[in-house]
Amino acid sequence: MQVLLHSDQHTNGSKAMSEHFVSVANDALGRFGECVTRVEAHLCDVNGTASSNATDIHCTLEAQVIGAESVIVKDQAGNAHQAIEGALRKLKRAIGAAVAKQDPRRPSKQAVAVVAAALDDVAD
Repeated sequence: MQVLLHSDQHTNGSKAMSEHFVSVANDALGRFGECVTRVEAHLCDVNGTASSNATDIHCTLEAQVIGAESVIVKDQAGNAHQAIEGALRKLKRAIGAAVAKQDPRRPSKQAVAVVAAALDDVAD
């Protein structure tokens, strides 16, 4: 899985932050194996250096999932670590849903409707 970190001039885009993101992304998304090919993080400080607010740092995560459209989530927090952690929690849920939709063992809505109609006919 390719993991990339992008940041604006007001957020911490250092090598240490990049290594931290790679580590937590691999830990959080490792269970999806080869389904996720790439994860990109975009960190920005919405207020620049003008003022400090509890939700100044925004993190947008974009994941490429095989066989599905890109999964994009956003989170905001007081610092980059918290924003990344919050966005990764959301990303795990979103990727889990995207992968579940592709599961061939999951019956389609049409198949469920046909089985329900057949059961209704048997019951009558």
